[in-house]
This record gives sequence, C-alpha cells and structure tokens, in this order.
Amino acid sequence: MRHKVARFAMVAGALALIPLASGCTRVRSHQGYLVDNLLVDSIQPGIDNRESVERTLGRPSFDGQFDDNEWFYVARDTRQMAYSKPTPTSQTVLRVRFDAAGNVAAVDKTGLELVSKISPDGDKTPTLGRNRGLFQEIFGNIGAVGAGGTGSGETGPGPNGS
Repeated sequence: MRHKVARFAMVAGALALIPLASGCTRVRSHQGYLVDNLLVDSIQPGIDNRESVERTLGRPSFDGQFDDNEWFYVARDTRQMAYSKPTPTSQTVLRVRFDAAGNVAAVDKTGLELVSKISPDGDKTPTLGRNRGLFQEIFGNIGAVGAGGTGSGETGPGPNGS
C-alpha cells in the first residue's frame, strides 16, 4: 500500500511540473518574405525588369521611401524564451534597385549585421531644449503674448513714414 502511495505522489509531482517546464520552451518565429536563394540569385542586373522581378520574387515587402526605384524584400527569424522579448537570430534584407527605364540596376543583400539595439536612457528620452520645471511651464508665457517682436499684429511706420 505504501509503495502505491509513493508511486502516486511521484507521478502527481511529475505531472505538476509539466506546466512549469512548458513555460521554458523556445518559441521560434518567422516574419516577412520567405527567401529562396536560388530565385534571388537568378535576378540579374541589366537583364531583368520590374515585371520579371515581380514574377520571380513576388510583390516586395515595401517600396523605397524616398525613391520609387527601390524594392525591399525583408525576412526575419526570431526566438524567444517564455516571456522574454524576442531576439533576432537571422535577418535578410534584399534591395532591388531599378534604373529610370525600369530595368534592374543592382541587387544588394544584407543580414543581421545591420540590426541595431535601441536602449532607452532610463525612463526618459533625452531631448534638446530648455529644462523647465512645472511652474515655469505653467507661468512662463505670462507677459510674452503681444510683446514687441512677436508678431502681435501691430505695424510700425512704413518706408514713407506713414
């Protein structure tokens, strides 16, 4: 009888630890474009154009922000432990540049080396400008409204003195 109780306690203890151990599993995730290196390598500058690139690689993740002649294909793999922040394990950014006629001018590929970690400085973001207290913020503009040189609407004499 005692042997059965001990065995039941061990099984119950092991079952109780399963939910705790499941929180320590690694979560892997993929975001963005699924990169096929064979297709990417088949894009040739001077030979391909916008239509052939779209047929081969599909629509880009996004167009260039400042130049419509750039297409970007972005892929990122991350991993995460339980409740921690996800960290990137690999990243591929494929940039296809076109000339004015719409033909491929260049194909550039970058990876994880361009990922930068942004760490805020405490709870505040440093800014340029004056460091003012509460009362200065509330009462600092008293007397400034309508003061000379602030564009209060009054005009002085013109070039003729009138």
